[in-house]
Amino acid sequence: MRCLVLVLLACGTTSTLAIPGPQPPTGTNKEIILSDEARAIHGDALLIDGHNDLPYALRAKDGPSFRNIDLSKPQPQFHTDIARLRKGNVGAQFWSAYVSVDTAKKGVAVRTTLEQIDIIHELAARYPDTFTMAYGTDDIRRIRQAGKIACMIGVEGGHSIDNSLGVLRDYYRLGVRYMTLTHSESLDWADSCSDAPRANGLSPFGVEVVQEMNRLGMLVDLSHVSPATMKAALKVSTAPVIFSHSSARGVADHPRNVPDDVLGLVKANGGVVMVNFYSGFLVPEGARAMQRMFEVSRELKKKFPNEAEHKEALQAWVKENDYPAGSVHTIVDHIDHIVKVAGIDHVGLGSDFDGVPKLPFQMSDVSCYPYITQELLNRKYTREQIHKILGGNLMRVFAAAEQVSRGKGAKP
Repeated sequence: MRCLVLVLLACGTTSTLAIPGPQPPTGTNKEIILSDEARAIHGDALLIDGHNDLPYALRAKDGPSFRNIDLSKPQPQFHTDIARLRKGNVGAQFWSAYVSVDTAKKGVAVRTTLEQIDIIHELAARYPDTFTMAYGTDDIRRIRQAGKIACMIGVEGGHSIDNSLGVLRDYYRLGVRYMTLTHSESLDWADSCSDAPRANGLSPFGVEVVQEMNRLGMLVDLSHVSPATMKAALKVSTAPVIFSHSSARGVADHPRNVPDDVLGLVKANGGVVMVNFYSGFLVPEGARAMQRMFEVSRELKKKFPNEAEHKEALQAWVKENDYPAGSVHTIVDHIDHIVKVAGIDHVGLGSDFDGVPKLPFQMSDVSCYPYITQELLNRKYTREQIHKILGGNLMRVFAAAEQVSRGKGAKP
C-alpha cells in the first residue's frame, strides 16, 4: 500500500518509516487465544493473500537486486520472511510489483516495473525449496501439494503500462496475473479514489484495457479506483474482478474501501473483495484521519516541494493525528460486513503487509493469519466458510478468469 511513506497517499512501503508496535485494544475485544480446532482448520486451508509489498521493501532496503538480505533468516525490519510465512501457513502469495506514479511522469514506469517483476522472479529463484512461480490455478494446487509457497505477481497501478496494450501483454507473459487499474492518481483512462476524476469511470481506452485483461486471463483489480471506475469496470468485465487489498466502506468510511452498492455489484459479477489489514482503512477513526491525509499531503507538497521535507512534514502531521490500531476483531468486522452484503463467496484476504505503517493488535506480520481463523470460528463460521475466505474464493475467481480467457464461461 505504501501509505504514508513513499507517495504518502494511498499505498506504500514501511521501509522508511518505523512501524508502531501494535497495542492491546481497549473495550470488549479481548486477546485471541488459538485453539486446537482453529489450528487444524487453518493448517488444512489453502491460504492466499492478495497483496504483499515485500518486493518494494526489498528494493528500498537493498536496491533492485536485493543482494544482501536473506529471507531465510529473521527479518524484523519487514513484516515478511520465510519462517513467518511458514508459521502463518501461507500457501500462495500475490507479490506486488509497485512503482510510484512519478516514474510515469519521468518516463521510466515500464523499466522500473520490469525491475520489480524481476525481483519477484529472483525471490522465487533464490529460495527454490520455499517458493515456486505460479501462473494459474493448476500451478497453485501443484505447488501447494509439494509443500511450497506459490508466487504470483500483481502490478499495482495502470500507469505501469504507459498506455500500451502491448506492454500489458508482455507483463502477462512475464507472469503478471492481476493489475490494479490505478494507484494514487487518476489516469487519462481510469480514475483513482484519491484524486480528481479524469476519465469519469473508464475512457474508451480504459474499456479496451479491461477487455484485454479478460482476454488474457489477467484479473482486473479494482483496489484504489473510484466508485465510478469500479462500476464501469464491473459493467465491462466478462470475468469476475478482484479488490486485491480493500475493506468495507460500510464499516470504515474511507475512499479506499468498497461501498455497499458496489459490493452488491461484486456479488452479481462473481468477484471477491480481499480485506486490507491497514488500521487506517479498518478503524473508523483511522479512516477519517487517512481521508484527511490525502488532502494534507497535497497541501504540504505545495509548501514543501523537496521530497525529504515533504515526508518530514507529513510524518509530523500523522503523529499529531494518531488513531487506534484496532485488532483482529476489526478485520473480521469487515469480513462480516462483506459477507452480510455480498455473501460468503465474495470475501478474501489482502493484507498489504510490508506496505503499511500501522497494523492491528495480533496482526503484526505474516505469521498471524491463524488469529483470523480463530476469530471466524469464534463467530460461528464453519470450516468450509473459513476455507473460502482464506483462499477458496480467490481460487474460484481466478479459475473463472481463466475460463473466460479460453472463451468459456463469459457473463451473459
